[in-house]
Amino acid sequence: MPRYEFRCRTCDDTFEVSRPMAESSAPADCPAGHADTVRLLSAVAVGGTSSAPAPAGGGGCCGGGGCC
Repeated sequence: MPRYEFRCRTCDDTFEVSRPMAESSAPADCPAGHADTVRLLSAVAVGGTSSAPAPAGGGGCCGGGGCC
């Protein structure tokens, strides 16, 4: 189940809520009980880890090497 990050405007606390995607825009009360919260945009890493940088190049049929 996805986790969504919220910030309370009253106490400035940041907290996470797990809920279905269908309820992603529903309001959430902060742990202290305040209702004035806003959902934060989160950067999400997708995929696995990689220690090697992506190769640079032009692309094409064989990676931009001028073959063909």
